[in-house]
Amino acid sequence: MKKKFSLIAMAGAALLLLTACGTTAVTSSSTNLWDQIVYGFAQVIRFLSFGGLTGVGIILFTIVIRAALLPLMNIQIKSSQRMQEIQPEIKKIQAKYPSKDMESRRLMNEEIQKLYAKNKVNPYMGCLPLVVQMPVLWALYQALSRVDFLKHGTFLWFEIGAKDPTFILPILAAVFTFLSSYLMMKSAPERNAMTTSMTYIMPIFILIMGVNFAAGIALYWVISNAFQVFQTMLLANPYKIIAAREAKVQVEKDKIKAREKALKKARKK
Repeated sequence: MKKKFSLIAMAGAALLLLTACGTTAVTSSSTNLWDQIVYGFAQVIRFLSFGGLTGVGIILFTIVIRAALLPLMNIQIKSSQRMQEIQPEIKKIQAKYPSKDMESRRLMNEEIQKLYAKNKVNPYMGCLPLVVQMPVLWALYQALSRVDFLKHGTFLWFEIGAKDPTFILPILAAVFTFLSSYLMMKSAPERNAMTTSMTYIMPIFILIMGVNFAAGIALYWVISNAFQVFQTMLLANPYKIIAAREAKVQVEKDKIKAREKALKKARKK
């Protein structure tokens, strides 16, 4: 868990560095590398804005980004599932080394790393999609705030470059963020306090950010997290996972009953 937080912190630091790249207008003549990336994003959105509707461009752009990340997300989901499945074994290893001295910590970490290798689990995979998406999100934010032909676009009831006056987009973004996190948590065989708290904290964080950021960013979050809900139901449906786990437990119970029944018959003879 600490390693995951380290990755998130590193991604946050990268965002802060990108923030310092400038707030002036970005045009086709901008020479800064980051500005060129931002302008490239803006051009892609404009190309996808059929009928001149920037909102349509953002929606299609988000779907393209999420579709491109789908293989990575699939790997991340499978890795997370394996991580969930080995949690009981990790707890046994941690109970085996209750002491806090350096040698015990080293031995415990070695056993956990062997367990990861045996089950083909990479603890960093849970954060990799987030790290990849952060620069994309910030480039989109800067495209909406620094590229003139995107700043003044309109879609449905809101200005793309202004805050959503109705708060509908921030609320939808928060709802889909909660649903995506809840569905991932639901399939876990065991729940810890950190996972549970993040399931409820992240939607609040997204709601606050959505209220204060441009409506175009909130629209991106709505579509991105709605796509993730669809993706989770498609690739890691928690209800199917729970049903499969319960069926496996039932098979084991049936085997034990059959064995006990056979022993009783043997004793009678």
